[in-house]
Amino acid sequence: MPLTTLIVDDEQLARDELHYLLKQVDGVQVVAQGKNGVEAISLIREHSPDLVFLDVQMPGLDGFGVIKKLLDKKVSLPQFIFATAFDQYAVKAFEVNAIDYLLKPFDKKRIVQAVEKAKSQKNKSESPSPIAGQLEALTKLLEAQKPRKDTSKVMVRAGGRLMLVDQKDICYASIEDGVISIVTSQMEGQSNCRTLEELLETLDDKQFWRAHRGFVVNINRIKEVVPWFKSSYQLRMDDKKQSEVPVSRAQTKRLRELFNL
Repeated sequence: MPLTTLIVDDEQLARDELHYLLKQVDGVQVVAQGKNGVEAISLIREHSPDLVFLDVQMPGLDGFGVIKKLLDKKVSLPQFIFATAFDQYAVKAFEVNAIDYLLKPFDKKRIVQAVEKAKSQKNKSESPSPIAGQLEALTKLLEAQKPRKDTSKVMVRAGGRLMLVDQKDICYASIEDGVISIVTSQMEGQSNCRTLEELLETLDDKQFWRAHRGFVVNINRIKEVVPWFKSSYQLRMDDKKQSEVPVSRAQTKRLRELFNL
């Protein structure tokens, strides 16, 4: 039986190149492709693949973030082959934890070796728990050496300029037709993130709340809770327009908890 395989990379050219090379390798069946970490989690749960080629460096939820989410959700883990541009110390961590990796640009011979290693692992009659343990150890080791990002600011495109905005100044964010708008107390612009899940990964989870599938709000920027139809609510925000944001029925309980309604 061929190894059912996913490819996840935020770059279309990288996905195309890897797919092309894998078609020349015996015993591999590419069942789907994803372009970000959120899609990776969804596709892994949907297809339960034997093997995932996972890009380490993706905006929003990166490759290690994907592993953490899967471990947290206790999803049955496939084998992973990471695509990475990390330095030699990080590569050593992959070797120590018996997890395979590819350095970009891809090399066909190296891909064949990685696939053969995955086949060998699949044929071993061992429980999946060692894989989970190796991945958890790897993510902790690499997380410790990654430079800390300044998460206090968010990039917003407005009027042809790239503005760094303090998170505390953001009132809310919304998505429409795949475009994320960010509204602050003084301005409105667009995010480079492609999903609200991706944006939430960069925001303080103690400060920001997904009130609706299309809206993320800054709890500290809610000016008024407005009762609406059939026991629902809307939030009047503290921006210049005093915008009103809907609260989904699924989030009504959370709203009541936040403000003791």
